[in-house]
Amino acid sequence: MPGPNQPVEERLLFLQENMVNFVKQYSLPVVEVALVVSKYIRALKESLETAAAQSGEMLPENLAEPWPVEIDGVAPTIESFPLEKLLSALDEDRMDILDTIIRTIINGSEIPFVSALTLLRDWEMRLRAQMAEATSPGHLFSPMDLPDGF
Repeated sequence: MPGPNQPVEERLLFLQENMVNFVKQYSLPVVEVALVVSKYIRALKESLETAAAQSGEMLPENLAEPWPVEIDGVAPTIESFPLEKLLSALDEDRMDILDTIIRTIINGSEIPFVSALTLLRDWEMRLRAQMAEATSPGHLFSPMDLPDGF
């Protein structure tokens, strides 16, 4: 793991590579990745908003809000799917491992929260695009689609 004295880009690349490798190796369903990523986005955003408020500043919109996703056509929203059924099918162990990977690398490498949040917003945008195309709850359990070189 790169140390805090390494360039931020190296630390972010290490986080990205580890997330991609785990998601691909275990064919993590898009819904599981989305839940873990959203947890970290929420935590990082809250921390940054608190720091910004103490300085009398506000977070830029690209950090404070999800990035826009453009989807052709209209797709059902996750609200139309039975939430209890979705939650009962989650693999908590896989989600805990992804959670641990993210937390350990962000904390161990001391990645700046702004940089980590930016990386996770990119993940969120891809997750939202894939989830928006879901036409049934089963599609949410399809492996996350990661383009080559992501």
